Amino acid sequence: MRFTTSLAALALALFSMAPATAAMAQDDGKKKDDATESPVPAPNVSVTKHKGVFGGKPIGYTATTGETYLKDKDGKPLAAIYATSYVKDGGDKKRPITFLYNGGPGSGSLWLHMGAFGPKRVVLPDAQDDGAPPYPVVDNAESLLDVTDLVFIDPVGTGFSHAIGKKDPKDYWGVSSDAKSIAEFIRLWLNDNGRWSSPKYIGGESYGTTRSVALINELEGSYNDVAVNGIILISTILDFGATAEVQGNEMPYIINLPSMATTAWYHKRMGNPPATVAEAAQQARAFAIGPYAAALLKGNQLSAEERASVRAELARLTGLSEAFVDHAELRISPGRFYKELLRDRGMNIGRLDTRYTGKDYDAAGEEPDNDPSFYAIDGAYTAAMNSYARDDLGYKTDRSYVTIGGVSGWDWKLDGKSGRASEVYGSVAPYLGKALRENSGLKVFVGQGWYDFATPFFGAEYAMSRTGFDASRIQYHYYDAGHMMYVRPDDLRKLSADIRAFITAR
Repeated sequence: MRFTTSLAALALALFSMAPATAAMAQDDGKKKDDATESPVPAPNVSVTKHKGVFGGKPIGYTATTGETYLKDKDGKPLAAIYATSYVKDGGDKKRPITFLYNGGPGSGSLWLHMGAFGPKRVVLPDAQDDGAPPYPVVDNAESLLDVTDLVFIDPVGTGFSHAIGKKDPKDYWGVSSDAKSIAEFIRLWLNDNGRWSSPKYIGGESYGTTRSVALINELEGSYNDVAVNGIILISTILDFGATAEVQGNEMPYIINLPSMATTAWYHKRMGNPPATVAEAAQQARAFAIGPYAAALLKGNQLSAEERASVRAELARLTGLSEAFVDHAELRISPGRFYKELLRDRGMNIGRLDTRYTGKDYDAAGEEPDNDPSFYAIDGAYTAAMNSYARDDLGYKTDRSYVTIGGVSGWDWKLDGKSGRASEVYGSVAPYLGKALRENSGLKVFVGQGWYDFATPFFGAEYAMSRTGFDASRIQYHYYDAGHMMYVRPDDLRKLSADIRAFITAR
């Protein structure tokens, strides 16, 4: 009570001062705040030398890991972008350089870094839970360092990247603002490393594919100063409107159906299955854009005969009962599919990778409690990245590596339209069509897993088959796994070989 009274007396005395005295006090306070504001330290960077064998070739390389500052026009640091660069020794300034990142939005680059293309990778059991540590980290013979230098980028709010001082990190959290920040980082990297004449590739996974297309719009469209040789899209999503689960939008059911069919085929639930998953996918594609699309578009004008025919084929392809399909009005949501396909076994399937299975608290529930294909891998990647950055690359920091989940309130604004992706039928795909039309040297790599529901393969095909796309410069590759196809060793080797061929082709 005495402390409270003293504060009140002090406040009364201050407010009773003459105006000139109060102004002097405010001015002194401002000067004190300015004087005590901590200066921004130099970027935290570590440089180390290494050797490895990649693509069958011995390579000596320099790893540079740490911060690059994004600054305002007066040179004041606003944000620190954490990135790890691997550059082959020898100083070849015309060697290809590939910039890579993951998705989310709000995910660090550790998945592609420690899972697919970095010089080290964490070893996981395929389609099984990763268990508890320790997790083995081994030399990655499938790294692309034999054909390209590599830069793994963590956008603001992911990895060790962060806003500086009073800068609000949300200023970087949006389709356009995120792309602008990564474009700025790339320009700075090219300046600092003297690599403007190098062939340039950009690539990402999941939302990282959205980022890639928004990024090329910044590099080639807005400023037209950085020409790109190739875009690497892994588990692609470009058209959010086409997959928005809102009443009246029939496209998600059409786009998801082929992934339901491949999943049913994998779990041996598809009726009269073909010999291969590719054939199962093709059967579902043909049905999805033919009788199924027609039935959905007819709505309550659909005849009883047509409904019966579509219901039977939909049940065969998905492995679900006709009764369930009928009760769902021929429209199967992904969440219901994850739960229903193996319900008789008391199991649900994954979203990122439908080969994974899990058990829920309530086997009779509407949708799964969680995604078994995500919680099966997240611990291993986080531990591996933190250990590798600190121990092998010598990066010292008190910060925790933000794997995913540190970003919120994403701004989905496109061409002056704003709102949530599920509310605004926004698509970055037209940016890619424009880039292909205006850069004759640009080519596109698309890698999709058969068992991926986060970014269904038919959605990628749909987005890039619209008017305005040069199909001759888009190549598709398919893998016998899900969203992160590289967790399957055979597909890691295939993915690496496919991208290696993409980069080296002239």
